Amino acid sequence: MARRKARAAEAEAAPEAGDPAPEASATSSRKAILETTPRSLPKGARRTTPSAETLASLDRDRLIGLVLDETRRNPAFRKLVSAALAARQGPDAVAKIVDRRLAALEGARGYIDWQKRRAFVLDLDATVSVILNELRPLDGEAALERLVRFLGGAEGVLARVDDGAGTVQGVYDRAAEAAVEIGAALPTGTVARFAGGLLPRVLADPTGALTALLRALIGRLDPEALAPLDDAVAGLAAETGAKAGGRGQEMLQRLRRLLLLRLRQDIAERRGDIDAFIAFELEAMPGSPDRIDIAERLLGANRPAEALDWLRRKTPQPLTRADVIAGLDETAMERESTVLEIRALDALGRDAEAQDLRWRGFAQRLDAEMLRTYLAKLPDFEDDEALRRAIAVVETFADPHRALGFLVRWPDLDRAARLVIARPGIWEGERYTILAPAAEALAQAHPLAATILYRALLDDILGRGRSQAYAHGAAYLQELDLIAERADLGGLKPDPAEYRQGLKRRHGRKYGFWDLVEGR
Repeated sequence: MARRKARAAEAEAAPEAGDPAPEASATSSRKAILETTPRSLPKGARRTTPSAETLASLDRDRLIGLVLDETRRNPAFRKLVSAALAARQGPDAVAKIVDRRLAALEGARGYIDWQKRRAFVLDLDATVSVILNELRPLDGEAALERLVRFLGGAEGVLARVDDGAGTVQGVYDRAAEAAVEIGAALPTGTVARFAGGLLPRVLADPTGALTALLRALIGRLDPEALAPLDDAVAGLAAETGAKAGGRGQEMLQRLRRLLLLRLRQDIAERRGDIDAFIAFELEAMPGSPDRIDIAERLLGANRPAEALDWLRRKTPQPLTRADVIAGLDETAMERESTVLEIRALDALGRDAEAQDLRWRGFAQRLDAEMLRTYLAKLPDFEDDEALRRAIAVVETFADPHRALGFLVRWPDLDRAARLVIARPGIWEGERYTILAPAAEALAQAHPLAATILYRALLDDILGRGRSQAYAHGAAYLQELDLIAERADLGGLKPDPAEYRQGLKRRHGRKYGFWDLVEGR
């Protein structure tokens, strides 16, 4: 009770805009608090939210006490405060703090379980913050050296912790991005020597964090400063190719050779030397060069004929790790290749061929953007007939789900609704990326079609017991109830009441779902 009264007194001493006026009985408490406030706050400032203004209103001794209390509770915060104090003595004092922590990380071998992971991540992040906030302003090169050392230990640290959420990797990503920024800001000669000094460590671990750092750094270097680095990489490539290691070394040698080729390719790209870039791509991937990447660069250099030639070569197109991360698949890459081919044909003035490709791209994948561009480039009065032909293609398309998605995005909601109603039993709830937005788009003007789709979505979730999707299922059932309240569903079987009873009968034991439905 006393704590609640104290909070009430504080709130009345600093009322929010729009709050009711304080009661008369609290006047004395408010007056006492205001009289002890060291200085007034800017008009409109929130009194309890930490900010430069609100903290400035606190007494210095009070602030010191809060900082000391937090240093006792929070080891990561204590490191930040210690480093800030050390910075007053110069870069060497800060570097010693960082070096001690890096040595401890390098020497540690114990596994970090989930109970200790959060504190460990905070500690790692504090180490990076000390390097960036305290050491970097005093000595950029020293900060870069510590970041490189930190990144060099990434593999050992990640092997000791379960990083399913990616929080530990996120700290190393932050360090790598900062290292690139710091390196790019150094004098040209200094950063070139630094990049060259990374080569031995990169070759020792071709797939490690320092490899990504070096490649990113090359992309930021002054092209004029790249000649010594290119010479060093070329020399190492010659040595690597000449070495004949045993079977155990064969894979490592291949990785090193491929890495050195990629480094030379990065240098060629930074210099704007497309021909050298292509030559290194052919050397690195002789059977399956990245035709799309090459063609895109040639188009950027206004060399459309060569780009078209590369796109039409019958060599396998590799699906890289970056493509997978970006969510690309073979269909998406095929579309990307078609788009580039159209750009090349347009640049060469071969309009009819470009239009033919646009139509084929639409007809094969129901690509709405290609159809829009195709129609926009037709002569006047020809687009209406072309659109009728296009809709006929959509209505007879082999995959009705793709057809529905096209009609909703185009949009042609009347045709979309007719498609849904004409084939009510075919809609697969697992295709929710199409069905959910379609149901939402149809709900107002076409309630029967929306009901069919929402039922398909809900039946799939409950039928497969997808508990992680129960919240979506509860929302779908709510939408079904709302539609049933305001719309005549034209004798749909089963009717809404029978449908809900059927759900209860078949899935009544799925308590997690029904708790969500009933708001528990």
